[in-house]
Amino acid sequence: MKWFLKVLQQYSDFDGRARRKEFWIFMLFNWMFGAVASTLDIVLGFSWGFFFLLNGLYSIVLFIPSLAVAVRRLHDIGKSGWMLLILLIPVVGGIWMLVLLLREGNSFENEYGPNPKGGIFF
Repeated sequence: MKWFLKVLQQYSDFDGRARRKEFWIFMLFNWMFGAVASTLDIVLGFSWGFFFLLNGLYSIVLFIPSLAVAVRRLHDIGKSGWMLLILLIPVVGGIWMLVLLLREGNSFENEYGPNPKGGIFF
């Protein structure tokens, strides 16, 4: 949960690096809270077809933090945040982005900042 809160504290911080653990734990909690919001939408009758009120609001609120942590994650592997645009390529873009996001970050300082793990051996 601390990683989720860390990302929220860095709401619009697109600078620096985010390690894999920070990114994927944020995504896990994001998915879980989104599932809860969708379930509440259905139970409370706030769903109309594919439109879910609470989940839609939740998604809007967390769009910028999700984008920021993804950019910082790409910075960790030495890539520019603009690489997110690769997602615009159907199928192949999503697969390539997944590969990039799963890669281990640079163990050394890169142009985006120091290693977020704090050292080479951690």
